[in-house]
Amino acid sequence: MQFSQSDTVAPCGAEESLAGQLLIAMPSLAESEFDRSVIYLCAHSADGGAMGIVINRRLSQPGFDDLLQQLDIAPTPPRRRIGLCAGGPVEAGRGLVLHSTDWGGDGTLTVNNEISLSANLEVLKDIAAGEGPKDALLALGHAGWEAGQLEEEIARHSAWLVAPASREIVFGSDHAVKWRKALAAINIDPLRLASFTGSA
Repeated sequence: MQFSQSDTVAPCGAEESLAGQLLIAMPSLAESEFDRSVIYLCAHSADGGAMGIVINRRLSQPGFDDLLQQLDIAPTPPRRRIGLCAGGPVEAGRGLVLHSTDWGGDGTLTVNNEISLSANLEVLKDIAAGEGPKDALLALGHAGWEAGQLEEEIARHSAWLVAPASREIVFGSDHAVKWRKALAAINIDPLRLASFTGSA
């Protein structure tokens, strides 16, 4: 797994950026790797594309303790543990930590007033020591779109719904309910989603 000492995450600026919001996978993606995915968008702009973290795909292996051992991060066992998820198909071996803004370091991208993204070892070292950000989620890999690609997928009304993010959904430990909770945030019943999309 890649995790550098001072890895930088490049921000995408845009007037109508969707950064800081959730993408909810529609039924049309049921046969894809994004089936029932909820993605937190970390960066988005019309000319720079988009990047996000799948926040509801729990990884059972490697365990958080095992991962810290691989990275030679003490103490063992750590004084604190955080959730580990499959963040997406792009650079699946790269570690990214989505966390509250009460922690910052080299290369940390501030998404908004509540959430930041870091790709360096320092945040994991602080978490292992029992410190670091109040809320955190470690993802391996991320999801990405080229310029204009996400806008096209959203405009088709068949791939993604956009919803506001909440601390409970982003950092909640029960990954199984995040998709339904994200839909509930925009008042959509999953059972009626097929008719909402116009599919049979």
